Amino acid sequence: MSKFRKKGKISQPAINTASLPDIVFMLLFFFMVTTVMRETSLKVENITPKATEVTKLERKSLVAYIYIGKPIKALQASFGTAPRIQLNDAFKGLEDIALFVEMEKNERDELERNKITWSLKVDAKTKMGIVTDVKQELREADALKINYSTKKTDKISN
Repeated sequence: MSKFRKKGKISQPAINTASLPDIVFMLLFFFMVTTVMRETSLKVENITPKATEVTKLERKSLVAYIYIGKPIKALQASFGTAPRIQLNDAFKGLEDIALFVEMEKNERDELERNKITWSLKVDAKTKMGIVTDVKQELREADALKINYSTKKTDKISN
């Protein structure tokens, strides 16, 4: 029979951390490249209304936003308090919607142009007159897939 000998504590070699800064900077660079920053800075007040029946959009890359509301307080001295239309980063008029639709369609692939959803982000206090005018302009520009952006709630209170 053999004898079992107990060896003393065997020390583990230290972990080599020389490549750790390289890995950290590679991850940092990866997240900086892949992160999408906010594309539009809001110039209108936009507190969206609440709704109970809400569906989520499948592909947010195929959504073009049109913001409608009164200008934020910092811009009210220049633009007044009447509801305005914001397309991308600028205030535009109804006559500019057709050009906006055309530009957004040209930025997409040819197969995706008819799949673009035109999302109206309308402030809850905005009157429906300007929204109806925008919808009419979208219809004339052959942008027929329109939705309203809302916040989900369990029940609506008055």
